Amino acid sequence: TNPVRFKVGSSTVLSQIVQMVSQAQRSKAPMQRMADHVAGWFVMVVIAISVLTFFGWGVFGPEPSWVYGLINAVAVLIIACPCALGLATPMSIMVATGRGASNGVLFRDAAAIENLRKIDTLIIDKTGTLTEGQPSFDKVIALSGYEENEVLRLAASLDQGSEHPLADAIVRAARERDLVLSRPTSFESGSGIGVKGELNGQQLSLGNTALMEQLGISVKAFVPEAEKLRAEGASVMHLAVDGKLIGLIAVSDPIKASTPEAVLSLKDSGLRIVMATGDGLTTAKSVGARLGIDEVYGEVKPADKLELVKKLQKEGRVVAMAGDGINDAPALAQADIGIAMGTGTDVAMNSAQVTLVKGDLRGIEIARSLSEATVKNMKQNLMFAFLYNGLGIPLAAGVLYPFTGWLLSPMIAALAMSLSSASVIGNALRLRSQN
Repeated sequence: TNPVRFKVGSSTVLSQIVQMVSQAQRSKAPMQRMADHVAGWFVMVVIAISVLTFFGWGVFGPEPSWVYGLINAVAVLIIACPCALGLATPMSIMVATGRGASNGVLFRDAAAIENLRKIDTLIIDKTGTLTEGQPSFDKVIALSGYEENEVLRLAASLDQGSEHPLADAIVRAARERDLVLSRPTSFESGSGIGVKGELNGQQLSLGNTALMEQLGISVKAFVPEAEKLRAEGASVMHLAVDGKLIGLIAVSDPIKASTPEAVLSLKDSGLRIVMATGDGLTTAKSVGARLGIDEVYGEVKPADKLELVKKLQKEGRVVAMAGDGINDAPALAQADIGIAMGTGTDVAMNSAQVTLVKGDLRGIEIARSLSEATVKNMKQNLMFAFLYNGLGIPLAAGVLYPFTGWLLSPMIAALAMSLSSASVIGNALRLRSQN
């Protein structure tokens, strides 16, 4: 049996979640960089206004003119302290990150929160993303001259070196039949299309038709049975020994209970949904038909997924890629927004900007809604900050004095400055109620 591997310390899921949330809360959104740039110029303008206020009152103001000048110049500096401007976006990001985490959505950084709302195309992997990712063995078919149990034993022996969910289902089925498995002397994974290796001097190859074509092995003998199984939604793998096809194995992976609702919701929101999977096209179309996904690509290699993302981006699409495996990592990294299933591999999560902790696709719509609300909230905060300064600075400089006799005390200016920051914080905290 395979040894059980425990994760401790910084390798645990909880530790990784805490680290991702903390990292996202410390990061800067593109909008915040703009606000920081504006704040730099704003400070210099405020200092200039303060100096002009001091000399303006000192030269033209009533006695004691220089006292008035000093008090009003200080009031300008206090009320214009850009605290609200500096807090406008970080507060929204911090609250949104926490809200996302409570809903099972982890953002890698602030840019992911801001940009997720822009996506118009979503590419989705099948196994482990649309489906449970816990396939169960369906059946084995052997060519005449071979026994079904022998085909299963050879396939399971080879698959012991693979971490793919389909391989796990085959190995479990062989052990349930009490078949004695052997260790391959060599093993090679052809990412997304199958595995190869040497067992007792024989060269074994197990994979989809793409792998068989690559090796020049004909699969005609199994075409009718394979197509029938694929039409029922099963994944079909061919087993060849020393370049000769000897059987096929079918494994079924049920669709997640939450997937139909998630896909319908995403389509209704205007997203273009594309399925790309390493499984056969017939299997992919069968799953796609049940979920209402019309654009389906089957027998897609990792490089093909990457090219599909690039192709859609060249068409002007803003592309998100959702996947859970090592095979999806290149496409996740290339996409404008990579979305990994928390139930998948660490490689996929490290390549993505967003992680759905529970592997529930409904989290994408939650994340998009949170992205929209967060950007709206940041804009409101920036508007509050600029409006406050636009009204407060002239008042502190004393422009109303000739008409009303009003002057703003530095103490009142300090209170107003504090209230402006409080208004920004209060507005950002509204995101906690975002669903």
